[in-house]
Amino acid sequence: MDNDGTLDEAYERLHRTGPEFEGWLSNHGPMAVESMVRRGHGRRVHRWLDVYTRRLDDLPRGTSPVTADDWRTALGDPRRLGDWLAFFAREVTERPWRTVLETWWPRLLPGIAAGATHGVIRTGHAVHALLDHEDGPRLAELGQALGYWAARWQPVPLATPSGTADATSALAGVPRVPDQSAGINHRLDQLTALTDWPAVLAALRPATDAEQARDRLADLTTAAVLRYLTTAHGSAVMLVHSATAPMAVLRTLPALPRTQWAGSFDAAWSASAAVTAAYTPAAPAPRHSLPPAPESAEEAFTLAVHHGDEHVIKLADTSLEIHRRTGEGDALAAVVRAAELIDEL
Repeated sequence: MDNDGTLDEAYERLHRTGPEFEGWLSNHGPMAVESMVRRGHGRRVHRWLDVYTRRLDDLPRGTSPVTADDWRTALGDPRRLGDWLAFFAREVTERPWRTVLETWWPRLLPGIAAGATHGVIRTGHAVHALLDHEDGPRLAELGQALGYWAARWQPVPLATPSGTADATSALAGVPRVPDQSAGINHRLDQLTALTDWPAVLAALRPATDAEQARDRLADLTTAAVLRYLTTAHGSAVMLVHSATAPMAVLRTLPALPRTQWAGSFDAAWSASAAVTAAYTPAAPAPRHSLPPAPESAEEAFTLAVHHGDEHVIKLADTSLEIHRRTGEGDALAAVVRAAELIDEL
């Protein structure tokens, strides 16, 4: 994937910065550069970082070490961000990274909404890079990702799917939260008040074994990407995560014990449904108003890189995977849609 060290150089630059900036915005740099390098655009990474890193804050310092005795009380406390980053920096250097992931994945998964799902998304990109090649900067990136997830750990209501609906139908059945104002935390807090929310989550067809979990997760990611094309005007930025979060989980599965795959699918579905409920518009965009698909996947990703927005790049990375799997032109058209709408922000 990366024969000239570009990704490791990018990680080293980014690890001098924090996982958040301007108070709470997520640092998308590690996710975007991993996608760009893997998709053959490594030559543009450092120029992209020259611009992007101007927005970022310094790496936060810890105040009190997280320990094996108090980690539960520190979970989800953003004031302990520096402590969590230091904790996982030690974990990934002192223990095999797969062991760290196997231990912490089930602990963190109930809080999959962390950082508007960026905790799990950054983790998925880090695991994807490590599965290709293991070295110091990539191990450090996994530590940063897990530390960010732990500090921003935020649960959403979970339920095990038990219905008959496919992913497309299940997402179509997700209701909107009543108050579509304010930020994601305010919107997600409304889910517990939706009396039919457990039934909404249960409607999806379950996964009864590891292979089904993997396949259902791929179907969910596909449905979310295709749905983005017609609903992105609800929030062109936030609805990206209804697709990129389950894709991150899907990419992490090969590094996890198969016994954790079904639970991973369940959590990814809950996260994707929650983001959908929080930002879906009142009505889909008319089909005639939507952009055509680029002629090729390569053209779609090049468009995203030239556009430069980190959300467009992340969506393009996921959309290309869906296009490779299904041949759906709408997966590539979703990239154009994201670029157009984000230009208007």
